Amino acid sequence: MRRSLLTWYQHQGRDLPWRGESDPYKIWVSEIMLQQTQVKTVIPYYQRWFKKFPTLEELARADQQEVLKVWEGLGYYARGRNLHKAAQKIVKDYGGIFPQTLEQVLKLPGIGRTTAGGILSAAFNQPVSILDGNVKRVLARLTALLVPPNQALSQLWQWSDQLLDSEHPQDFNQAIMDLGATLCTPKNPACLLCPWQKHCQSYLEGLQNQLPMREMTSPLPHKNIGVAVIWNEQGRILIDRRLEGGLLGGLWEFPGGKLEAGESYEDCIRREIQEELGIEVEVGDRLITVNHAYSHFRITLNVYHCRYLGGEPQAIECQEIRWVTLDEIDQFPFPKANSQIIAALRDQNYPRASNQG
Repeated sequence: MRRSLLTWYQHQGRDLPWRGESDPYKIWVSEIMLQQTQVKTVIPYYQRWFKKFPTLEELARADQQEVLKVWEGLGYYARGRNLHKAAQKIVKDYGGIFPQTLEQVLKLPGIGRTTAGGILSAAFNQPVSILDGNVKRVLARLTALLVPPNQALSQLWQWSDQLLDSEHPQDFNQAIMDLGATLCTPKNPACLLCPWQKHCQSYLEGLQNQLPMREMTSPLPHKNIGVAVIWNEQGRILIDRRLEGGLLGGLWEFPGGKLEAGESYEDCIRREIQEELGIEVEVGDRLITVNHAYSHFRITLNVYHCRYLGGEPQAIECQEIRWVTLDEIDQFPFPKANSQIIAALRDQNYPRASNQG
């Protein structure tokens, strides 16, 4: 099985920018970016990243806002924050040299067992197994696993350990990921092209389209949000930076919050702006409605132009606040959904300071 997979990989493996790379920094960044993100999405971000932060030391020296700006739009922003923190830890604790033991790598922020195995096998050819989504699917089909993969993780790790080619771990781990990404796909797997077809219990039992079994999922909860684009008399807009810890931590946004039962969007925005920033606003015309899905919930942003009336803006429920012009706004990292708001402002030819009333 090992030999047939490696032969297939030699001829059919994907040509990716980080393949054949020996620099552990570059491999580490690729592994983090590929967490829960497709390869085609990652490639341009990967290339931009190394134009901005060509070395681990430069990443460690960078300001977090610079890091988040380069990460902007890639999602799961804790990954970018953790890369930055881990780079600083590597410089401080290991003299800027990426650690080479599983125990040390697992202590770095944002690195779990699969990511550690991916880095150590790809960068140092160490025989450390992996279990990403592609590998789970391959192993679940190979063994005709009759429970969802996440209910059999210890068994799947054991199989991944047993299958690993200890003489060629670098190529083997890349090969089994490629097998899942290109042939053993979630729908309509290309079994006739698979080097493991004759070993695959799902194929032999005709279950390849039913497996792996899925977890029962509930519908995603939906939140309606009132959002304020607050203008002052100078034609500047008020933006705030989210607290570090939570979802989208450290990113900038247009202020607002969740619609309460029986509340209009205008009332919601006035209340939220008072609670979050301690100021009074007059809610004007609707600018745009934006629908966006996260992994665990969906949101609809109902965005309104607002006029600043009074009060000293305070960072009550955020990290900091700024008055900015529309021309300056691109300097700040925003969540993906906010990019549509910025585009709508530009489309409407704002600022029109004389018409803010």
